[in-house]
Amino acid sequence: MVVTGPFNSGKTAFIGSVSEIPVVRTERRVTDNTRAVKDQTTVAMDFGRITIDKDLSLYLFGTPGQKRFDFMWEILSEGMLGFVVLIDSARPETFREARRILDTFRTYSNTPFVIAANKQDDEDAWPPEDLRIALGLDQGMRVLPCIATRKESVKAILLELLYGILENVAEEQPVPARKR
Repeated sequence: MVVTGPFNSGKTAFIGSVSEIPVVRTERRVTDNTRAVKDQTTVAMDFGRITIDKDLSLYLFGTPGQKRFDFMWEILSEGMLGFVVLIDSARPETFREARRILDTFRTYSNTPFVIAANKQDDEDAWPPEDLRIALGLDQGMRVLPCIATRKESVKAILLELLYGILENVAEEQPVPARKR
């Protein structure tokens, strides 16, 4: 599964809160004007794993959020079974970028996805339904509340995506064993 979204939306925290292995991180010091937001950014990917049951482990691949690293998106999307678009719901200035990322990932693959309205514990956070309107999303698109630093919140997002994947598989064809 791929976890994507704009810069500083919480992708690294999302993966880190549920991964049962130490997260492989490729964070480097920020060298452009986004330093005012945070000091480090993902430059290639984050990688983690969570076991659902004895027969099912999910591999989580986090994308870089900065546009200058967007060449990694297509690479990380190859073979994905589904994706999460993580949005900082307290920063409306990132919503347009989030919509662009969603549209880009939908061109890579016709796989299930969910939109996670992160930072719902922030007093400035937009509710998921307001985010749906702001992003111009159809009612059928899943927009779920999220707090990426809370394991149970992240697990709920991943389970919702997993249910969507299982529905998709049941409707179409078996998934090849090498897909992630």
